[in-house]
Order: sequence, then structure tokens, then C-alpha cells
Amino acid sequence: MLTYDVVIPVKPLIDAKTRLSPAVDPTARAALARAFALDTITAALAAPRVARVVVVGDLSGHLDELPDGVVVVAEPEPRSLASAVRHGIAEARRTSTPEPSDASGRSHRGIAVLLGDLPALTAAALGAALDAASRHPLAFMPDSDGTGTTLATAGAHTRLEPAFGTDSAARHRALGFRDLSHEVPAQLARFVRRDVDTVEALDGALRLGVGTHTAEAVAEFADGALGRSRPEAGAQAIRSENTTASLDSTRKGAA
Repeated sequence: MLTYDVVIPVKPLIDAKTRLSPAVDPTARAALARAFALDTITAALAAPRVARVVVVGDLSGHLDELPDGVVVVAEPEPRSLASAVRHGIAEARRTSTPEPSDASGRSHRGIAVLLGDLPALTAAALGAALDAASRHPLAFMPDSDGTGTTLATAGAHTRLEPAFGTDSAARHRALGFRDLSHEVPAQLARFVRRDVDTVEALDGALRLGVGTHTAEAVAEFADGALGRSRPEAGAQAIRSENTTASLDSTRKGAA
């Protein structure tokens, strides 16, 4: 079975999620960005087909919160998403170990790049996406809006040069990446596609059910930073019976 090294770029927390302004103050934004990243990493490491998770970014203050087995490498200068992705791919390829039965010494793992702002991601949903990706040399998952990208993959011995950024979904299609939204059941794909850049997107993630770090962060700031522009929206979402049930399912790695 093809397994994957998953690269997750994490932007410096103080600079992350600026589009949540002005509804969310800088302290809350940094806390939410940290929570999104930790929940994404945790779900990824637990997913079927994931052999290893390589994080690119500064999580030095949060290493004790990371699951065992996560590799963290510093983001190169000058900082950008593209350079972080390239560095993570190169590091994953460089340090990937060959399968024990492979006499050539070459790794037979695929490689994937997963954005770190997927607080509703579940292990089952990512596993389904990687199952579909394993059938194609190159593949990607568009975000919920259909214009961006949350996941890009390449099979073993296939060069991966993803095109994250504005209109990345169209660019990935033009580059020959297979659109996985047509192959993964919508009930699972939505967890992989729901990135969070805005308060509205955060509300959408909360309705799906989020990981424990995000649940705690939203609960802490719901009556403060999040509540200023949309009174009680964050609090109601995080405390609702449906969201609590979703959180319990997410913690167990369910879809």
C-alpha cells in the first residue's frame, strides 16, 4: 500500500489569519492559528496511509503539544508559503526511509502537502482523500470555495511542484493534477476542504465539528474577541449539542 509523508507548512502564528480581523484581535488570532495547526497535525498523523508528518514552521513553543512522531523543521528565509512548501518537500524526500523490502534503497512513499488551517479535518476524511490520490501520479483537493487548494499529492518517484496561492485549483488542474473532489464522497471531502480564513469559514468548521485544540480556543475567546462583531455566534456554535457531538466524533477520528 502506498503511504505518504505529509508536509504541513505553518505560518508564524503572530502573522497568521489576518483575514479574521477586525472581528478577532491579534491574541485570539494567534491562539486560533495555533489550534488549527495542532488539530490538523493530529488528524494527519492518525490518518490511514500517513507514514510521517513533517511540519515546516516555528512551533518551538508548542513542541510538547505535538503528537509523537512529528518532525519539525525551520522555515527558510525569506519566508513565503511557496518556499516553506518546497523546503518541506525536499526535507521529506531527503529523510524518507526506504521500505524494508526495497533493495534499491529508494523510498516508495508518496508525498503530500496539506495546509495547516483545517481544524475540522478527521483522520478518516484525510485517509479517504489519500486513498483516492494513490490512484493518480498527481492529485489535489480544492478548498470549500473551489478556487483554492488544501491538499496536493504526488506518488512515489513523482516530482511534486504544487501551485498553492490565488486560484490554485485552476492552476493545479492545468498542471495535470487530478481533482479529488470528484472521487471522494462529499460527506468526507468536506472535512478536507474546510479551511479557515474568515469568521464565516470558522462558523462552517464549527458546524462540521472541530478538534480539541480549536474547541478550547474558541471557547476561550467566544465571549471576547469572537463575540464583538457577531454576538454569541461563536459561543452558541461551540456550545451547541450538535457541535459537541461532532467534537466527540472528531476526537475519535471519525468522519
